[in-house]
Amino acid sequence: MPKKKFVLRIDEEKMAALEKWAADEFRSTNGQLEWLVTRALKEEGRLKKGGEKIDSQDD
Repeated sequence: MPKKKFVLRIDEEKMAALEKWAADEFRSTNGQLEWLVTRALKEEGRLKKGGEKIDSQDD
């Protein structure tokens, strides 16, 4: 699946913590962010376990 690029603004303290967490788990910072987003989407029921999208609902 192709990946989309985007800009993320985050304060220095959070970025430093994220970079340390990524290093502790032998991931790149980008990989850590992708893992976090995927986990959050699954926990909220917005992404199926296999990574497929759930049909969108009107809010």
